[in-house]
Amino acid sequence: MGDEHSLIPKDSFVFKLPKKSPLVLRMVVLLFVMVCAVYICSICLKQIGVVPSAGFLNVEVFERPCPEPNIEPWDIPYVHYPKPKTYNREECSCNPVRYFAILSMQRSGSGWFETLLNNHTNISSNGEIFSVKDRRANVSTIFETLDKVYNLDWLSSASKNECTSAVGLKWMLNQGLMKNHEEIVDYFKTRGVSAIFLFRRNLLRRMISVLANSYDRDAKPLNGTHKSHVHSPKEAEILARYKPLINTTLLINELKQVQEMTSKALSYFNTTRHIFLYYEDVVKNRTVRTRLDDVQEFLKVPRLDLKSRQVKIHHGPLSQHVQNWEDVQKTLKGTGFENFLLEDYRK
Repeated sequence: MGDEHSLIPKDSFVFKLPKKSPLVLRMVVLLFVMVCAVYICSICLKQIGVVPSAGFLNVEVFERPCPEPNIEPWDIPYVHYPKPKTYNREECSCNPVRYFAILSMQRSGSGWFETLLNNHTNISSNGEIFSVKDRRANVSTIFETLDKVYNLDWLSSASKNECTSAVGLKWMLNQGLMKNHEEIVDYFKTRGVSAIFLFRRNLLRRMISVLANSYDRDAKPLNGTHKSHVHSPKEAEILARYKPLINTTLLINELKQVQEMTSKALSYFNTTRHIFLYYEDVVKNRTVRTRLDDVQEFLKVPRLDLKSRQVKIHHGPLSQHVQNWEDVQKTLKGTGFENFLLEDYRK
């Protein structure tokens, strides 16, 4: 049959697709681009630390790591970067800090020595903190106090405007130090605390100073006030007028007790990083390299010429400062303490 006789028209097999609207296509493309853009932006924002939240951008500031200090490997445990809770140390955050403790006995020159350290622009020594009994009531209160000091949260007159490079305190042996020595040694090792031992070589001079200070505490000859340390020659002269009477019966035993306590302290803390000083050697400073230079090197601070305003109270021969000097001489002659009678005692 010819085409003209077909029952189904040709046009019946031709389907014409409806034309898509250009506006719809554009909307689809635009939506796709927006989704891709949002995804890419979210990835970038996560990488740079910006997180969108509730319509705002919270910018997280990442701390730049401090440069590695140029120190020996064995010295690393003694270098710290404290973050105080009481103030922002941002400008000094990369300035390393060393922790120390002056371990001494009353009337051994520790007060004068501490003023020398605090004369340094980068050293802060916070005084005899454990003279307050509550702070040394037990190991926990001792550690809480030490943490506050070494975290730079103990604010005192020793605080500096310059970046602190060494921070510490003065600690007497009879202020919980010997009683809790095992725990404190562990703390020193764990926290990287260095010990500075300061003792008097001439224990007889120390005894005279102890007796004179005890008298001053009760008598208060300086206008009704007690002063353990003075800053003028006139005040020193007034306090030096008192001459104690030494109990010669107990003298040798008391000197031995002080020696034994000193030896025990050195034995207990021998495994810590430490330096040992005699007060007499620090006072003299006659050599080109002084003991104060040694201390500054020990604390790794710049070497400075350190000064103190404190004035020494007892000058000259001991015979001028004791009522019963002849009895003291007789008691100590022929003993291991005879050298204490000399004006300029050297070991």
